[in-house]
Amino acid sequence: MAAELVRGQNHPLDRTRVEIRIAADGPVLAGVTLGDEQGRLSGAEAVAHPGAPRRAGVEVPSGPAAVQRITVDLGALPGAVHRVSVLLALPVGPGAPRGFGAAAAPSVAVTTPDGIPLAGYTVTGLGPESALVAVELYRRQGAWRIRAVGQGYAGGLAELLRDQGLPGAAELAARIEEATGTSRAPAVAAPDPSAAPDPVPAIRPERPAPGPTTFAPETESLAGALGAPGAPDAPAVDLGAPPAGARLDYRHPRRPAASAAAPVAPPAPAPPAAAGGGDGPVAPVAPVAGDANGWSMEERLYNQVRGMFEDLARSVAAYRGAAGFAASRLERELDEALADPRARLGGATEAARVAARDRHADLIGRARAVLDRDLAQLAAESEVVEPALPPALARWDNPVWHAYEVPRQPPMAVRLGDLHLPEAPELRIPLLVRLPLERGLWIDSGPGPYPRAGRDPEREFGRRELGGALTDAAPDEAELGRLALETAVAVAARLLAAHPPGGYAVQVLDPAGSAGPALAPLRESGALPEPPAAGARGVAAVLEALTRRVDLLQMAVRHRATEALPPELDPAEQLLIVHDFPHGFDDRALNQLRYLADEGPAVGVHLMLVADRSRAREYGPVLDPLWRALLRLTPVPDTHLADPWVGHAWIYEPPLAPRRSEVIRRVLDRVAEARRAADPQTG
Repeated sequence: MAAELVRGQNHPLDRTRVEIRIAADGPVLAGVTLGDEQGRLSGAEAVAHPGAPRRAGVEVPSGPAAVQRITVDLGALPGAVHRVSVLLALPVGPGAPRGFGAAAAPSVAVTTPDGIPLAGYTVTGLGPESALVAVELYRRQGAWRIRAVGQGYAGGLAELLRDQGLPGAAELAARIEEATGTSRAPAVAAPDPSAAPDPVPAIRPERPAPGPTTFAPETESLAGALGAPGAPDAPAVDLGAPPAGARLDYRHPRRPAASAAAPVAPPAPAPPAAAGGGDGPVAPVAPVAGDANGWSMEERLYNQVRGMFEDLARSVAAYRGAAGFAASRLERELDEALADPRARLGGATEAARVAARDRHADLIGRARAVLDRDLAQLAAESEVVEPALPPALARWDNPVWHAYEVPRQPPMAVRLGDLHLPEAPELRIPLLVRLPLERGLWIDSGPGPYPRAGRDPEREFGRRELGGALTDAAPDEAELGRLALETAVAVAARLLAAHPPGGYAVQVLDPAGSAGPALAPLRESGALPEPPAAGARGVAAVLEALTRRVDLLQMAVRHRATEALPPELDPAEQLLIVHDFPHGFDDRALNQLRYLADEGPAVGVHLMLVADRSRAREYGPVLDPLWRALLRLTPVPDTHLADPWVGHAWIYEPPLAPRRSEVIRRVLDRVAEARRAADPQTG
């Protein structure tokens, strides 16, 4: 599946013929520059543009359009070319946008010639820039790689070409604009934000481009998972200015009009001063599942969930900002009322205090009314989206699992739990993580502060059953260990169910031999063909084999010699579950595990640790890089994940099946049956 890139990230490219697909909010010019090892251009012949769309190994579109395709044959490029930069520029003229920041963020997808996505990048964080380098393909040590660049230029094409060292950059930029002048179409230009201000500016604050994923014991960024810039989107629809009297603009940067036309609940009544103005409440519009942009229904649903996540983050941020402002103003007004000693003699002080509190309550009430409208819209959307999700994105209690069939190809993402905020405890947003996994997983079996707000007794995974009843008592160490291993099995079952027969394999390291009962669904179904490796000798054997596998695959990819791999090498992606880490690991095993965490995901070897970090303190800081390389998940609800925009601490709930449900066993049975049918020797 395609890799989601963020600015500055690179990704290996294992083929020479690719297409670069561009989706923007309006017409853009697309071109390519062919640079040397330093990225410098030798002359005008090193630029493919609409006026000269064909160069050796490259062909670009011949005019501006919202959807563009560029073909690149890296094997046909001149030997001096080491960098292929994809540039985008806005047309000039009446009605054209002033900069990329005035429209939805453009997205770029690198695909195979038949459209299979390899990598995607959404260029966010732009403002007045009218030209940019979106991505580049560069040669390093004989192999080609993709890098997400996102470098914008307010001076347009001339400044971009000048920055790449092109002689006569201004003249070539003028010729390009002249050659495409007759193709400009201002009718589909993005709306001018200065002409139609957002009715509620705080609902969609300017979003900075997420940086690299960072880790802290308390809070970890969700960039690169659900909230990070994702797969390429189709061009957004120009909705024009908001209707008169609208209270809330639901247009999402990458969501079309169907889900954004109006809130489900009518707006709150306008204050008396505004009564009689506008067109009245907007008629409710029922949400539709899959109305986001995308090349397939799965991608549209994925982008719709991501849009719901961003909308909820911004709506709650607006409410919290308004509440904070109201509290600070109340404090200031109370201080002013008490500052004048003369006012204390009469009733002026008390009257001022009452008036200040009334204004505070009014501000909070209005902010809450706006938030409630947002939540009503998102709740209605969730009610239609959740039942429509395919198995890989659905909860275990979704009826879609009853008709589950092993897929023929992996999906673009899997669901690793749910997220919600205290202001909306009933509104769950799926935590979707793109495939293939770019980070390993750490199921934290250690104690921690688990939130109580918004708990649902029917879906409470952190509560213990005592005498047939649920209790609020915090789980003890043994209970946490059991829940952590159950979470690991549930996640492994999802990953197995998301891949075609024989496409995913699971191994388990259990040095102490204490994981047996919890692994029963994997063992009894046959999804775990070998018993867990126990003892120091078993740990060493498994780690040695996986380390050798990573080395072989890296060499094969680097030298483009995958056909030379040993025939006995299992082509399936590998998931290694390590139980009760770091018990039973010596220094050599620890180094091998760190190597697998760093290098394994790129060649299909993934880690899942079931571990309590506090128990690894005796190793000192030597294991800190390992913890930082993994995505931490908890077996009970916890507030350790943060979105990359406003930093909300989201309450995470693990992807456990409902109690007494057999859904995981049934799914694993079907996975094992499909594998035996595809390869009878495995039976």
